[in-house]
Amino acid sequence: MSDATATALKKTALTHVHEALGAKMVPFAGYLMPVQYTGVIDEHVNVRTHVGMFDVSHMGEFIVRGPGALDLIQKVMSNDASKLEVGKVQYSCLPNTEGGIVDDLLVYRMQHKEDHHYVLVVNASNIEKDWNWINSLNTFDAQLENISDHMSLLAVQGPKAVDTLKGFFAEDIASMPYYTALYAEMKGVGLVLISATGYTGAGGFEVYMPNPLAEKAWNAIMEAGKPHGIKATGLAARDTLRLEMGFCLYGNDIDDSTSPIEAGLGWITKFTKDFTNSAALKAQKEAGVKRKLVAFELLDRGIPRHDHPVVDAVGTVIGKVTSGTMSPSLNKPIGLAYVPTANAAVGSDILIDVRGKHLKGVVVKLPFLQQG
Repeated sequence: MSDATATALKKTALTHVHEALGAKMVPFAGYLMPVQYTGVIDEHVNVRTHVGMFDVSHMGEFIVRGPGALDLIQKVMSNDASKLEVGKVQYSCLPNTEGGIVDDLLVYRMQHKEDHHYVLVVNASNIEKDWNWINSLNTFDAQLENISDHMSLLAVQGPKAVDTLKGFFAEDIASMPYYTALYAEMKGVGLVLISATGYTGAGGFEVYMPNPLAEKAWNAIMEAGKPHGIKATGLAARDTLRLEMGFCLYGNDIDDSTSPIEAGLGWITKFTKDFTNSAALKAQKEAGVKRKLVAFELLDRGIPRHDHPVVDAVGTVIGKVTSGTMSPSLNKPIGLAYVPTANAAVGSDILIDVRGKHLKGVVVKLPFLQQG
């Protein structure tokens, strides 16, 4: 990476901390981000067994408030945000008008003092696109504020995350249900938004804070996590962790051309309300889709990667891999792919073209990593 490239990239409030730790820094979604520190497998396994901390401050955050806030959210989101109580979080997506997805995101319904509001957490690569899209549909009495450049986000993930963080809060964060959030004073740091969410399937929290608090919070959490085996963890392990759970990655598994029904996101697509393109998506669900996103394991040696073709017995391309890796937890090659509906049932045999070799695979049930 040239100096000019590095200079053009946005930096988080912690970029200098990652560089001091010896992280391998790479361009990602317009930011200079740590992809790994000690190695992908080491960091991945540590999150599954102990605790890891990610700087994911590249993510975007929008505040939506005002009398029409819920009306706007209901119009632009596929999920039903009217079900959200204060302190609850919901996974949703922004459908476009052509049957695809503008972005997937988290919706927080929050209250701080007298201020009732929603926080939308969007993907880094889509911040500007999402902001423009939501504003274009804002015919309601709703005020939007893009706070992305002012906020930092630390994800503390793994079975030892509670032990690492509980001493910082007067609140009993150990009893926070999954997908809940609260504003709380973090001892020695300041006011933060802490949520029992994550992109790893390993349990843990995400902590949002203004940029000036980020380095203080990072150092304090790293110190508190020492007895619990905490390690700084990069985006490469975040990707292998999310894939073991079958969590979609925007730009890989879902995009402007994939429908939520095809992507297996029918569970966040609620036809009890009217939203962008809801009539067309409902018709698609009722008629049935021609292709589906499936999980698969390779039975032959090799590693499936994004855009590897899925082929039939005579070598005709019938689909494509959207995500793939060698699973560090399972020590086997896994992936997600779009295939014709006829090939989508669990147990179906498929072939993946990996550099000209047709490797045998089988469709499996998600998540790849069965826990508990």
